Amino acid sequence: MKQLIKLSVSLILSLAMLSSCSEQKAKYVFLFIGDGMGFSHVAVTEAYLATEKGEIGSEPLNFSKFPVLGIATTYSASNYITCSSAAGTALSTGYKTNNGMLGVLPDSTNLQSITYRLHDAGYKIGIMTTVTIDHATPGAFYANSVARSDYYGIANQLSKTGFEFFGGGGFYDPLGENDGEKSAYTTTEEAGYTITYGLDDFNAKKAANTKFLMLQERGKEDNILPYAFERGENDLTLSQVVNAAIEVLDNEKGFFMMAEGGKIDWAAHSNDLPNTIFETIDMADAIEVAYQFYLKHPKQTLIIVTADHETGGISVGRGKGYSLYLNHVDSIKAQKSDVSIATYMNDKTALDSLSIVSKIGWTTTSHTGGGVPVYAIGAHSDLFAGRMDNTEIPHKICDAMGVKF
Repeated sequence: MKQLIKLSVSLILSLAMLSSCSEQKAKYVFLFIGDGMGFSHVAVTEAYLATEKGEIGSEPLNFSKFPVLGIATTYSASNYITCSSAAGTALSTGYKTNNGMLGVLPDSTNLQSITYRLHDAGYKIGIMTTVTIDHATPGAFYANSVARSDYYGIANQLSKTGFEFFGGGGFYDPLGENDGEKSAYTTTEEAGYTITYGLDDFNAKKAANTKFLMLQERGKEDNILPYAFERGENDLTLSQVVNAAIEVLDNEKGFFMMAEGGKIDWAAHSNDLPNTIFETIDMADAIEVAYQFYLKHPKQTLIIVTADHETGGISVGRGKGYSLYLNHVDSIKAQKSDVSIATYMNDKTALDSLSIVSKIGWTTTSHTGGGVPVYAIGAHSDLFAGRMDNTEIPHKICDAMGVKF
């Protein structure tokens, strides 16, 4: 009898080990970063979507239905309330740094982003954003700088990566401050990248190269994508950029992609309720592109959605009482023909008035120190459940992809 029990236990353990070993590593990994997107940003967006349906409640965004939920702390090496560059560094390298520094330790020692580890392991790499590609969060995934404000220095590191795809916003400072310095666009093209302008241009050129920088159409503001609220018919969207990146990156070995919804943060800094909501929805639209890819490769795909920090201290409720009036957000849509969002961005009174009547509160025009959500689905998504620090996320990504950190 004892021998039979031992045999049964041994068989169970063997089957468990076999099951564990048979779980495939994550071959295709999407990391979405909603810049400034805290739990309350998601909550107010879902409340708005319910209001749109004439309901009291919470209409879930696609990513908030993912089966795995975690929370990440975000403090930097120098401050409890992090800046974007320190948070981006943590998410990209697994190390804390001081506010204002990018891809380096507090003593200025260069750090290595996981993108380089993954690229060396044979994975293709894509980095994209709705703001400039040399901004803090995307920059943290390819550059090193003691000052996040050195946009020209950061921009000129892009061409040296060899990564296959960059897209969304262009360079904030492509020319630098000194006469005779090459444009970062020139440096990028000389390194073998094809720069495309708009979706049609990308589609026309995508078969001719393997490395791309995908930007807005010429003649438009090509250093950022427009707010979803202001988008014109031919304006590039984050969803289109993510889809284009999949076309470039998809291969037998696999890929890693970081996509940032950068203007959630910009809107929240201005306590701009409509754009905070619309930009969160816009990122969800981009995540849907990844989710459709996941449905085709469910055992090999991992999608993670998180934030670098929370911005604005938004509260779903304001003053006394228990009511929300998010239907007022739609009044901004109705005024689009004669009121630009730029006007609202520069008029704090108008913005605050909309939040007051909607019963939405704000505590700051800067960042806060609260934890941020981590949503995940797919291969090894269980790694992202529960409490973690933001520095743990790149370690978990490497574990999921079978790459030594």
